[in-house]
Amino acid sequence: MDLSQALQVAVATADEAGALLRRGINERKVVSRKSSAVDLVTEHDQAAETLIGQRLGSAFPEHRLVTEEGTEFSSNGQAQGRYTWYIDPLDGTNNFAHGFPVFAVSIGLYEMGWPLLGVVYDPMRDESFSAVRGQGATLRTRDGSRPLQVSRETALLDSLLATGFPYDRHHSSDNNIAQLSAYLKAARGIRRAGAAALDLAYVAAGRLDGYWEYKLNSWDVAAGACLVLEAGGSITNADGTPWQIAPTVAMIASNGHIHEAMSAVLRSVDGNSHG
Repeated sequence: MDLSQALQVAVATADEAGALLRRGINERKVVSRKSSAVDLVTEHDQAAETLIGQRLGSAFPEHRLVTEEGTEFSSNGQAQGRYTWYIDPLDGTNNFAHGFPVFAVSIGLYEMGWPLLGVVYDPMRDESFSAVRGQGATLRTRDGSRPLQVSRETALLDSLLATGFPYDRHHSSDNNIAQLSAYLKAARGIRRAGAAALDLAYVAAGRLDGYWEYKLNSWDVAAGACLVLEAGGSITNADGTPWQIAPTVAMIASNGHIHEAMSAVLRSVDGNSHG
């Protein structure tokens, strides 16, 4: 597997999909609901997913593609295979639908459940976060590229964290509210931007010290997890057990220094496994 070539394809594809979304942010949108009143999809999600699927399917016909909107792409490896691409064509659809300029394209490649590369592209800031296993993580901006490294903060009380909330929060008691309350008392601040891929990219970049969330999907976190690990951070399931990609994910990601302190907060709230 030529990871350099795969990264080039993934970065170029994310850039192209991001340009599509950037053009569409101010257009009138056709918005539909999926699993709940707050689980939205637009025609731009679907257009970006089609573009990404076609580019990756053409370049890597033997690879499996797992996509948020479930679009079927012709590929010899769809049913099984060593390599899997996890694609979120528009992470932050609610933001996009409201014209709130915080969203990203997320593309991750995994080998037998473990990350090989990840690309998260923020089209509104023209920031491309990328990582390859064993080669570190990089941020490309208009001013050039630089290596990514997680923060050095060692105290949870001095840390800035991020989180999100599940789509079924209106009727499920397992909604992250109690955990949020506990972290508000334990950390310097909490941010809720509405795009898990960007939250993870920001942990990798040292802009956030930690992140936790429940009821995520594989495509939400596949690329971002690779970024955090390659930037020197730590990831576990929310219950503290070793993390691996799965259809449903509950996770903690951090700079490593505050990881145990973050885990202790979750244990103090519920003491059971979400992973």
